[in-house]
Amino acid sequence: MPGTRKLGRPTDHRIAMMRGMVTALLENGRIETTLYRAKELRSVADKMVTLGKKNTLHSRRQALAFITKEDVVSKLFNEIAPRYESRNGGYTRIIKTGPRRGDAAEMAIIELV
Repeated sequence: MPGTRKLGRPTDHRIAMMRGMVTALLENGRIETTLYRAKELRSVADKMVTLGKKNTLHSRRQALAFITKEDVVSKLFNEIAPRYESRNGGYTRIIKTGPRRGDAAEMAIIELV
């Protein structure tokens, strides 16, 4: 069930972290993070792309309420979402990259397909 991992953070910090990570993912196309954060980010990012595919005023305002940069929302609706018109979900890919040197946390790259 998505959205159940607490990631060692209070709720408000966790939501703010997800907002920042979704914004960075949609802006850059790929980011490197821990495996469990990437798994949580996948469901939120897929929901944002689905909002972009609807392309209504209501969906744009919902995306603006979550994504922290207006130009990233424009990119989502104008560039990213049209690429996935014929695809029904699975807009992101997670690639494991091995343990982090400092604390041996499992690292992964999450990217748009």
